[in-house]
Amino acid sequence: MLKRLPPAFRSFYFITSISFLAWMIFLDSNDLISRVKISSKLRSLEAEKKFYQEKTAEVEKDRKELLTNKELLEKFAREKYLMKKETEDLFIIQEE
Repeated sequence: MLKRLPPAFRSFYFITSISFLAWMIFLDSNDLISRVKISSKLRSLEAEKKFYQEKTAEVEKDRKELLTNKELLEKFAREKYLMKKETEDLFIIQEE
């Protein structure tokens, strides 16, 4: 059977190279399939990191505004946490 193959394919170096490539692509712990999965996961995590960095910047901006402006702080507490003064009555209107 080896006699039918061209001499280049019967070479020790060719067989060793093909064996090495097969090992690296399919069998190694750092094979090609694992590399693709890891790089895909990395891209998704980087996008998630960017999203959370933007959200953090937005929250920091809101926090800075709330700490510097007393009226805005009161409005935020009333709307978000339904806080009220003792002499007030609170009516919640929910739209359907």
